[in-house]
Amino acid sequence: ADQSHGSLFLRDDWWTTQSFERGGSTDNAARNYLQFRRVGPSQTLHFDTNEPNAAAAIVTCGGLCPGLNNVIREIVQLLFAYGMKKVYGIIGGYKGCVLDDQWVQLTPDNVENIHKLGGSILVSDRGNPPHSEIAKVMQRRNVRQFFVLGGDGTHKGAMSSFTSMTEINHECAVVGVPKTIDNDITLVDQTFGFDTACTEARKAIDSAYVEATTNANCIGLVKLMGRHCGWIAALASIAARNADVCLIPEMNINLEKLMDYVTEVMKRQKYAVIVVAEGCGDTIISSGAGTDAGGNKVLADVGPFLKDAITKHMKSLKMPCTIKYIDPTYMIRAVPANAFDSIYCSVLAQMAVHAALAGYTGISVGKVDERYVMLPIHSIVDKGARKVELTGRVFERLMTTTGQPNLA
Repeated sequence: ADQSHGSLFLRDDWWTTQSFERGGSTDNAARNYLQFRRVGPSQTLHFDTNEPNAAAAIVTCGGLCPGLNNVIREIVQLLFAYGMKKVYGIIGGYKGCVLDDQWVQLTPDNVENIHKLGGSILVSDRGNPPHSEIAKVMQRRNVRQFFVLGGDGTHKGAMSSFTSMTEINHECAVVGVPKTIDNDITLVDQTFGFDTACTEARKAIDSAYVEATTNANCIGLVKLMGRHCGWIAALASIAARNADVCLIPEMNINLEKLMDYVTEVMKRQKYAVIVVAEGCGDTIISSGAGTDAGGNKVLADVGPFLKDAITKHMKSLKMPCTIKYIDPTYMIRAVPANAFDSIYCSVLAQMAVHAALAGYTGISVGKVDERYVMLPIHSIVDKGARKVELTGRVFERLMTTTGQPNLA
């Protein structure tokens, strides 16, 4: 048995390096390539799953994302398969960590079917209590593995909790699973839930196309998620292949040029489909200085703004026009994971458990160049958001698909 399954276990020398890239024989540019520790089941565990009163805990923070329940389910299932006797789910994000009535016990039985549900059974939330207080609670409850599901801010909080637990000499593996529906985490190939979100976003664009083409002189306008980057809007538009204009935060957009091009499209084909990412609420128009509980800037609502601006422009030209506005912002993130994300979430969760029980801490798990690896948390939080490169192939595909000109 050991021989047949030996290749499945993690070896001490099992590392992987980012794929090398060279732009032709004349490319002599210096580049840095990162090497990562591969992640998987280990033959030797650091933690004893039979330790009396030892427990694991799971928390979800930030916004919702398809696949959260899949990750929760798989973490619980594998922890019990390893022999853990007690697994807690913490309700309400980091805030729930310091509230005893927000801790619930999770078992393979009560998480059996949660992957069929959207959202998070643990009720995600934003905001952080003092991490020194979280550390004390983890020590009191003898939590030995702490699984944190969230994005950039959540991972910063995970690192703070790990540091605080180290200061009070409480040994606990802190392992993150990176989550952002915007797919903007640098280094990892793709974040879980993004594929599902794009699938749902495409449905909204298709609906806008039906409205635009089966109503006289009609524009279908769709606003999609994408606070700092336009991955959802861009990929969903490329998939739908029927959008005439796609606006993302990375673009420089001249409103007058946009109005002129929309007018040209309407004169030519009597309909138009326009997709705009919410982050354009800080580029096309100016947002205020307010922030939400998670520290994110509150954006101006670009969808209604564009609807009013286009309506006013068409009226000034005495061109007949109706606009059907579709805002599926929260619909695309509140659905259960599709087949791709269901599998992806399950593997990420399993890798997080393998890493934690082997004693790795202060890390997150992800897929880099198609290989599952451990990433130091600082490698995620200090790189900034990954954006759509205006000189890259994804943007070129988008421009070719929509046929739109440079609107700067």
